Amino acid sequence: MTAHDRWQAFRGESTDAKDLIFSLKRSSFIQLKTKLDVFMANNTRQDICDFKVKGSWFERSCVVYAGESNNIIAQMHKKHTVQSILIGKDHFMVTVYPNIDYAFIVALIVILDEINEDARGE
Repeated sequence: MTAHDRWQAFRGESTDAKDLIFSLKRSSFIQLKTKLDVFMANNTRQDICDFKVKGSWFERSCVVYAGESNNIIAQMHKKHTVQSILIGKDHFMVTVYPNIDYAFIVALIVILDEINEDARGE
């Protein structure tokens, strides 16, 4: 995370600009539900996001949209099972739509989780 509430993902262990894959930032400073704008490395102007993530930490869910559209490309939600209720071991269901990179979606979910952990002070 940078000082301006921006996260960046790079190839491997690199932090060189040439190895940047994507960056994301909060859609607005004050949020009840987390909303993130995702910019691929080749989107240098960053006037329109390539993807948008909307999540609810309370519900443990999120939806990933293509750009500023309502086209859903992935969804994640907490799966309520006997095991999750009895022993507190959470399970999640992730749906990734066709032609979408699974690793990219997992990276977005991990970053969203970290953002929410930071917000809770953990």
